[in-house]
Amino acid sequence: MIIILVIVGAILALVVLAAFLDMYRLELPFNQALAYAPFKLIRRISDKQMTAARTSPTPVIYAIWNQSTLDPALMLSLLPDQTLHILDEHSAHSGWLEPWRNLARTIEFNAHHVFVSRRLVRVLKGNGRLAVYFPNDTSPDAKALRLYRAVSRIALQADASILPIYVSGGANNRGTFDRLTIRTLPPLKIPEITARQEGDGNTTAALLHERMMEVRR
Repeated sequence: MIIILVIVGAILALVVLAAFLDMYRLELPFNQALAYAPFKLIRRISDKQMTAARTSPTPVIYAIWNQSTLDPALMLSLLPDQTLHILDEHSAHSGWLEPWRNLARTIEFNAHHVFVSRRLVRVLKGNGRLAVYFPNDTSPDAKALRLYRAVSRIALQADASILPIYVSGGANNRGTFDRLTIRTLPPLKIPEITARQEGDGNTTAALLHERMMEVRR
């Protein structure tokens, strides 16, 4: 029994120590650092690019590839706590995610949140931050591209940048202890994204999807 208590105490001490290190390294509040520490230790996450993502000028939309509930848990731990996270139905109601949902503001994804977007535009125009979780579909059909179209419109109306984020190691290939790397791209506004592909005839939604694909490569 004593040995078990010693082991548990040592693990807790290691988690708290990791949390304090992440507080200073990533400039996280302690509650977010503590929520992130177990992931950091178990998955040996490479997160160097998140420092720039956290300090990205506002207004900004974090466009996150959502491969599993691990992705929202990581982003709720790492993105600035004033970020408004737009979660899919599963992540919005998952029991094990509740402690992480309490770290920031969250709303559940539905058509009203995306297509009737005045609230989201107001959040951004107030120098806010949104986190939008995109389905892990590298070849979306016309219906799936509606989300890209909606996010593009919100970004245009709010003059916001879009910053793609991808946690490498697809959901189907994530072992319990596999190392993960968080990849990001510099934030770009919609006119900057479209200017890079000027003249190719693609829609704004398709160009945003292509920009999202870049962070996976």
